[in-house]
Amino acid sequence: MFTIRSRVATINDLDVVASLFDAYRQFYGREPDLSLARSFMRDRIQNRESIVFLASNEANEVLGFCQLYPTFCSVETKAIYLLYDLFVTPAARRSGAGRLLLHAAERLAAENGIARIDLATAITNAPAQAMYESLGWVREDNFYAYSKRVEV
Repeated sequence: MFTIRSRVATINDLDVVASLFDAYRQFYGREPDLSLARSFMRDRIQNRESIVFLASNEANEVLGFCQLYPTFCSVETKAIYLLYDLFVTPAARRSGAGRLLLHAAERLAAENGIARIDLATAITNAPAQAMYESLGWVREDNFYAYSKRVEV
């Protein structure tokens, strides 16, 4: 058995974060574009628009990441986090890295007085759903989610 650790990513981690983010986007059907992934993640980290956690083993091999976006819930009038991205490399799945990243996000939320963390996943992503539910996450049944593309 090996030890997995989590930590907040910095701009010094940009190469590994970009690589993981590119793989995450590919998991959701996007074409590989490491340059785009690098630019997007650089802006999020430099502008402090998100919080990125990395999970790594004792050899400092990065196994996965999660990205939280600070936002607000108007109804509760409280700060919340949107956990938009969670990805574990295929070789590290079922290692506990995903669970560790979720626990790190929860700890940070508790430390910062965040009311809750919201996330969404693909309907077909049964392994992720099982993990979330095993950790006490509750599937939302009260609201429908809508999305609309805006032409630019």
